[in-house]
Amino acid sequence: MDWEYWGRPVAGFGDPDARIWILGLAPAAHGANRTGRVFTGDRSGDFLFASLYRCGIANQPTSVSRDDGLALVDCFISASARCAPPDNKPLPDELANCSIYLDSEWRNLKHKRVVLALGAIAWAAGLALVQRNAVPAYKVKPTFAHGAEAHITDDMVMVGSYHVSQQNTFTGRLTTQMFDKVVRRCQAIANEFSSS
Repeated sequence: MDWEYWGRPVAGFGDPDARIWILGLAPAAHGANRTGRVFTGDRSGDFLFASLYRCGIANQPTSVSRDDGLALVDCFISASARCAPPDNKPLPDELANCSIYLDSEWRNLKHKRVVLALGAIAWAAGLALVQRNAVPAYKVKPTFAHGAEAHITDDMVMVGSYHVSQQNTFTGRLTTQMFDKVVRRCQAIANEFSSS
């Protein structure tokens, strides 16, 4: 199929009342940059949405186009950078320029309780987002690791996961079981805050 590429900033996607906010890296050159929806039309999205479906967050396990009927419950997904960067590595200036989009989502996602950062760059972008919008600078910055948890406000936790990229999933660094476990942990944290 011949595609007319989206080729412009990719907005976040999901439930506006979400308690779980998934923060990725950037649109893939032939994924979201092509389709116009985050994690859509590429292998990373295949892995991500299959997990969200298994965990009851997505209504279907695939994400192939903006009009494929995909819906999320209690989850919103966005990226640290909003345009496809060269070599899939956004520069600090690109991340800084795109931070206004994250700041806007921070204000609009009023029920957020968990930020799931996919990879070290998203983790750093998430910490910077929190510092700009909620808390003063950390004395000791929380360190990224798969499964790491950092209490970033009184009622919010950031959870780390290896990115769902082929580089991690095809090599076994990140398995479906590992990722499902992290997603289910995010659901449990969101429920803990809601019940307290």
